[in-house]
Amino acid sequence: MEENKKNENTALLVMDVQGATMMMLGEKGTTYLQSLKKAIQTARDKKIPVIYVVIAFRKGFPEVSHTSKMFERLKSGAINLDGDAVKVHVSVEPLPDDIIVTKKRVSAFTGSDLEVVLRAQGIKHIVLTGIATSGVVLSTLREASDKDYAITVLADCCADLDEEVHRVLTTKIFPRQADVITAEEWGK
Repeated sequence: MEENKKNENTALLVMDVQGATMMMLGEKGTTYLQSLKKAIQTARDKKIPVIYVVIAFRKGFPEVSHTSKMFERLKSGAINLDGDAVKVHVSVEPLPDDIIVTKKRVSAFTGSDLEVVLRAQGIKHIVLTGIATSGVVLSTLREASDKDYAITVLADCCADLDEEVHRVLTTKIFPRQADVITAEEWGK
């Protein structure tokens, strides 16, 4: 009974697991996806909403400032954001009733309606997964903490191009503001 009550106000966020980010992971993407599938199945089994957060822009990228080092490369075409590159990876794609939030910046909150969705659903605890640990996960965790959400990070459901950055964030930085566990631990 206590577990069901706790799950009532919890949501799993699957952030930036899109074709372009998965390509960056290369071979380690397979292991990452196995852990993420386990977490998504746990959420579904526990009747916890799965909210997908994706990054997308309008044609011509009018939302991207010339001062943005991170997103300026989009305007030059250095990063392809068409077709499969922007879709959620097929192996973890949303079900018809899942919520999809589109953002315009690194944090899942910035330039999206995520906070409105969470409030409307009565969500007070978010479970974070995504690519990259040093990008969307870090930015969302910091903003969620400032907004007083309870936060859990599934370390094996986060990935970064730099393994050392991932390790430092999940073992030294994130535990200051969140519980950091694995998908298997969360499933128990």
